[in-house]
Amino acid sequence: MRDVEVNQQIYVGLLNRAQELRIMKASTVGNVRIIDDAVVYPAPVQPKKGLVVALSALFGLMASVGYVLLQAALHRGIQSPDQLEEQGIPVYTAVPLSEQQQKLARVVTMVRRRKRPKREPIPLLAVSDPTDLAVEALRSLRTSLHFAMMEASNKVLMIAGPSPEVGKSFITANLAAVLAQAGQKVIVIDADMRKGHLHRYFENQNGAGLSELLSGQLEQDQIVHGTKVENLHFIPRGQIPPNPSELLMHPRFNALMERLSDAYDLVLVDTPPILAVTDAAIIGQQAGTSL
Repeated sequence: MRDVEVNQQIYVGLLNRAQELRIMKASTVGNVRIIDDAVVYPAPVQPKKGLVVALSALFGLMASVGYVLLQAALHRGIQSPDQLEEQGIPVYTAVPLSEQQQKLARVVTMVRRRKRPKREPIPLLAVSDPTDLAVEALRSLRTSLHFAMMEASNKVLMIAGPSPEVGKSFITANLAAVLAQAGQKVIVIDADMRKGHLHRYFENQNGAGLSELLSGQLEQDQIVHGTKVENLHFIPRGQIPPNPSELLMHPRFNALMERLSDAYDLVLVDTPPILAVTDAAIIGQQAGTSL
């Protein structure tokens, strides 16, 4: 009897507890609210191929341009003659930058600014300082050219460059002086009839010159000038013509080169920049050797 009463009390207690839990569950208030009903699109979302391709092309172009600009900023040009020889280009000599020539150029610039003359002459480094390293390099070039021009079609040597102020006139004038000092009969022609200033190296006032000969105004004997260097003669550019390229294509220029090749051991021609005008390409057809 005692066991039955104990079991009944336990059972009644569990029922009461179960009822309490049901009441608590029924009285709990939920915290979820419906704000808006879900909207179902009629078609699924997909990427826009045209926009993706356009943006990819734009970013690719920007990356390519950035890479090219970075390469250009890091590229310092030709650093040694070995880089040229690897491309199959023969290198005859490397002319170092002359500190003495820089000093002379600064002095000339200062005098020109103070006195303001028309054209202040530029001293020849081969004459004023024959022991300079740049002059020694030109002597090495003289020896190299002697063997390089043995199979040339004529004695005309064209000295050209891609852009202005790269040293064409300096090389032409001083190489001519070095050749003349060795006993060769040399003539220098300033074929840059646009902005040529080779006459300043030879203390010439740029009077009658190449443009007058090619236009038929003067003869060869009237435009050939002597210099202070023995065996060295000079033809200035003359007055600036309106059509330099057309004058160089005239048969008179070809005839002049043939006569000078017969009369001199070497004919040096200083030309305008190749990338700027076509004059150098025209002159190159008459030159047996191009430097």
